[in-house]
Amino acid sequence: MSDRLERLLREKFREAGRQYARARDAYQEGREDSEGQAAGADAAGALPRDDEGRVRIVCRRHADRRVVDVDSEGRPSCFEADHPDCEGCAQDVRDGIVETWG
Repeated sequence: MSDRLERLLREKFREAGRQYARARDAYQEGREDSEGQAAGADAAGALPRDDEGRVRIVCRRHADRRVVDVDSEGRPSCFEADHPDCEGCAQDVRDGIVETWG
């Protein structure tokens, strides 16, 4: 095998190894983030809050602004089980993407 071809192959294998390592690290980091947010505390912690520490959200069900406490499972205090709007809101709170105000 020529030196030039050998060098090219070695560079490509190294780059593939680095790319694999970056993908592996990103995957592991994503798993750790999702495990940390399973309870909803981390994501809800990033949402806007009032002076008393309650989260400011826009209620999907009633389309109004609310200030609510969030439990350890990421559910707002106004949460009603089995209601599709409440279920979606709770999931958005856990993900940290619920509509907020102020």
